[in-house]
Amino acid sequence: MLADARPTARPVVFPELTERERQTLELIAQGHRNSVIAERLHLSPKTVRNYVTNIFDKLQLADRSQAIVKAREAGLG
Repeated sequence: MLADARPTARPVVFPELTERERQTLELIAQGHRNSVIAERLHLSPKTVRNYVTNIFDKLQLADRSQAIVKAREAGLG
Protein backbone atom coordinates (compact mmCIF):
# COMPACT_ATOMS: atom_id res chain seq x y z
CA MET A 1 0.00 0.00 0.00
CA LEU A 2 1.26 3.46 -0.79
CA ALA A 3 0.01 4.83 2.50
CA ASP A 4 2.53 2.64 4.30
CA ALA A 5 5.45 3.97 2.30
CA ARG A 6 7.60 6.37 4.27
CA PRO A 7 10.28 8.53 2.80
CA THR A 8 13.64 7.14 3.78
CA ALA A 9 15.93 9.57 5.49
CA ARG A 10 19.28 9.98 3.81
CA PRO A 11 22.12 8.87 6.04
CA VAL A 12 24.07 11.71 7.54
CA VAL A 13 27.36 12.20 5.72
CA PHE A 14 30.28 12.31 8.16
CA PRO A 15 28.27 11.72 11.36
CA GLU A 16 31.39 12.45 13.41
CA LEU A 17 31.10 16.11 12.41
CA THR A 18 28.76 18.63 13.96
CA GLU A 19 26.13 20.24 11.73
CA ARG A 20 28.21 23.43 11.52
CA GLU A 21 31.33 21.46 10.63
CA ARG A 22 29.38 19.71 7.85
CA GLN A 23 28.16 23.08 6.57
CA THR A 24 31.74 24.35 6.64
CA LEU A 25 32.99 21.27 4.80
CA GLU A 26 30.27 21.71 2.16
CA LEU A 27 31.48 25.26 1.52
CA ILE A 28 35.11 24.13 1.45
CA ALA A 29 34.13 21.53 -1.16
CA GLN A 30 32.58 24.32 -3.22
CA GLY A 31 35.96 26.04 -3.21
CA HIS A 32 35.22 28.88 -0.81
CA ARG A 33 37.89 30.50 1.33
CA ASN A 34 37.51 30.83 5.10
CA SER A 35 36.58 34.51 4.85
CA VAL A 36 33.67 33.69 2.52
CA ILE A 37 32.60 30.76 4.70
CA ALA A 38 32.60 33.04 7.74
CA GLU A 39 30.45 35.56 5.91
CA ARG A 40 27.97 32.98 4.61
CA LEU A 41 27.55 31.24 7.98
CA HIS A 42 27.60 34.51 9.96
CA LEU A 43 30.64 33.38 11.95
CA SER A 44 33.96 34.94 12.84
CA PRO A 45 36.96 33.92 10.74
CA LYS A 46 38.53 32.45 13.90
CA THR A 47 35.51 30.19 14.43
CA VAL A 48 35.76 28.98 10.84
CA ARG A 49 39.49 28.26 11.33
CA ASN A 50 38.58 26.21 14.41
CA TYR A 51 35.93 24.28 12.46
CA VAL A 52 38.40 23.57 9.66
CA THR A 53 40.96 22.29 12.17
CA ASN A 54 38.30 20.08 13.78
CA ILE A 55 37.26 18.72 10.37
CA PHE A 56 40.86 17.87 9.50
CA ASP A 57 41.36 16.15 12.86
CA LYS A 58 38.10 14.20 12.85
CA LEU A 59 38.43 13.03 9.24
CA GLN A 60 42.21 12.56 9.50
CA LEU A 61 42.99 14.94 6.67
CA ALA A 62 46.26 16.74 6.12
CA ASP A 63 45.02 19.73 4.16
CA ARG A 64 42.22 21.50 2.35
CA SER A 65 42.80 19.59 -0.89
CA GLN A 66 42.19 16.28 0.86
CA ALA A 67 39.08 17.74 2.48
CA ILE A 68 37.71 18.80 -0.91
CA VAL A 69 38.34 15.37 -2.42
CA LYS A 70 36.78 13.51 0.52
CA ALA A 71 33.75 15.81 0.61
CA ARG A 72 33.13 15.56 -3.13
CA GLU A 73 33.47 11.78 -3.03
CA ALA A 74 30.72 11.81 -0.39
CA GLY A 75 28.47 13.93 -2.58
CA LEU A 76 29.10 17.34 -1.00
CA GLY A 77 30.02 20.44 -2.90
